[in-house]
Amino acid sequence: MGASHSAAGSRSNRAVLLTATCLGQFMVLLDNTIVGAALPDMQHRLHTQLTGLQWIVDAYVLLVAMLLLSGGIFADRFGRKRVYLSGVAVFTAASVLCSVAPSVGWLIAGRVLQGIGAAALSPASLALLAAAYPVLQERMKAIGLWAGLSGMGLAAGPVAGGVLTEAFGWPAIFLVNLPIGVVLLLIGLRHLGESRNPGAPAIDIPGTALSVVGVGVLTYGLIEGGARGWTSPAIPGCFTAAVILLAAFVAVEARRGAPMLPLRLFRQRLFTVSNTAMTVVGFALMGSSFFFSQFFVYVQGSSILRAGLQTLPVSLAMVIVSPYAGRLAARYGLRLVVTAGLALAGLGLLALGMVHADTGYGNVWWRLGLAGIGFALTLSPLTGAAIQAVSPQEGGLASGISSTARQIGAVLGVAVLGAVVRTRQSSGASFATGLNDAFLAAGAVTVATAVFTGLWLARSKPAQASPAPRPSTAPHAVAAPNEASVNSR
Repeated sequence: MGASHSAAGSRSNRAVLLTATCLGQFMVLLDNTIVGAALPDMQHRLHTQLTGLQWIVDAYVLLVAMLLLSGGIFADRFGRKRVYLSGVAVFTAASVLCSVAPSVGWLIAGRVLQGIGAAALSPASLALLAAAYPVLQERMKAIGLWAGLSGMGLAAGPVAGGVLTEAFGWPAIFLVNLPIGVVLLLIGLRHLGESRNPGAPAIDIPGTALSVVGVGVLTYGLIEGGARGWTSPAIPGCFTAAVILLAAFVAVEARRGAPMLPLRLFRQRLFTVSNTAMTVVGFALMGSSFFFSQFFVYVQGSSILRAGLQTLPVSLAMVIVSPYAGRLAARYGLRLVVTAGLALAGLGLLALGMVHADTGYGNVWWRLGLAGIGFALTLSPLTGAAIQAVSPQEGGLASGISSTARQIGAVLGVAVLGAVVRTRQSSGASFATGLNDAFLAAGAVTVATAVFTGLWLARSKPAQASPAPRPSTAPHAVAAPNEASVNSR
């Protein structure tokens, strides 16, 4: 009887933990897409230009990108429950700050804090799951549920953003996080158990600082260059400083015993090619989706609610197709599926570059859907490729680096494609023409990457186990069993 009660209690605790971690990750992923629907209203009410909107998005993505790997180590070292609940608290408080922000500057500050919270919350939620499910098959089922249920946030974002913004204005998209965060804190404090890894490495403070500042300065140069002009004295200085800082980052990482980014992993061609492709996926996906709602509102005259609904084909296609991508890669080969996905996504974006103000929605939605299907076919197989290229002990680290590559691409996508639009406008072209050029640029880069992966994403032997493997947990280490062992053909 006692054993039965103990088993029931264990199942109950796991159910609570799974619910809490899924809800936390849902909140983070919801934020990825809900903000895009509210950008036109932010621009109107905050009296900001395209540059301000770019910073509202990139301030968040930049911090997530640069702190993801450290967030996983923090969770292992200082306690997964503690870091998870700290991330929830910071993210929730930052969401409230965003909702009451009186200016763009305050909103950007809130977004920075949201990024810090997300970078702690997301990897810690996965680390909690991994610790609670020590049996591999049970763990993979739990992680699959975590990825699938939380992934609904991506699809819910455009609709929720459109409804809330239309009814209450843009602050409501951040206030929606308040009840979720409060519920998570109450559940977590009472029901989550603590776990940690005493052997976790020390935090790579120099590497983290150099990466944040280096990519941040590069992003500043790209965004402000489009607004101020590329010959403005500050812009070449930013690019020079970025090169110096990122070179210093590489030098520091090459000399550290436990770097946040082990450069030796890039000796594996499969690892290097897959992360290069993942950076382009982040660039094209986030950079183009930044403009979707703006296209429907400013070019085609849709309401904010209608624009949110009109962007749904992208996220719906990704939610529907993503669960099958790993299986397809295992059956037909990594190179074929990734290359086909990139080609489809690139063609969808190129097709979007040809839409105009009078193009009917019946001739637009399929272009969005095509891009969504293409990106869905690439994400988990590319993560699986990165995992396949390294030793089994470093799978979590490889997955975290893959996620970081995608986030860095997202930062640069918003900055670069925004600069394309601003540069075209400054030359006398319309906003619509600038958008067409941005979509065409994103599509061309994606198609070129499809050619690149078709040529170079070949079979690679896994790396040998290193003598002192670094334990790591990172978000999006969610590949199904067949996704972590896909072979290219």
